[in-house]
Amino acid sequence: MHDYSRMVPQATPETKPYWDGLKEGKLMIQRNKATGQAYFPPRPFDPRDPVAEVEWFQASGRGKLATYVISHRPPPGFEAPFSIAVVELAEGVKMMTNIVECPQTPEALQLDMPVEVVFHKVNDEITLPLWRPAKGG
Repeated sequence: MHDYSRMVPQATPETKPYWDGLKEGKLMIQRNKATGQAYFPPRPFDPRDPVAEVEWFQASGRGKLATYVISHRPPPGFEAPFSIAVVELAEGVKMMTNIVECPQTPEALQLDMPVEVVFHKVNDEITLPLWRPAKGG
C-alpha cells in the first residue's frame, strides 16, 4: 500500500489523545461540552467558541465521501493511482484522508457513498485513519 517512511506525522501535546486513540482502534475527536458540536482537526479550544470547555469523545467511524481527486503522480512512498479525499463524519466534521480497499476510479468512488474508518498502523507510535466503502452499502 503506502510506505510512510518519509512523512510520518508527529503527535503534539494537544493532539496526543487523537493519536493514542488511533493506536487503540478508536477515532477520537473533540466537541464543545455545552453545545455538543464536534470539530476537527484537534486543538485545545473550540474554533467557534475559544472560551468554551471542550472534551474528547469516540466518533462512530462512519461517514460519507464528500469529495476527492485521483492522483496519478504520487509522492515518494505512494503508488498511483490513489485518492485524496474528504470524508464527512456522521458527527458533522470533515477529514482529509485516503480511500482504500476500493478501485481508484470515478465509477467506484461515488460522492456521498457511505464509508467507514480503517486503522493503518504506520509504526509503533503512529496509526492513521483511512476510509473504505462501508460494508453492506
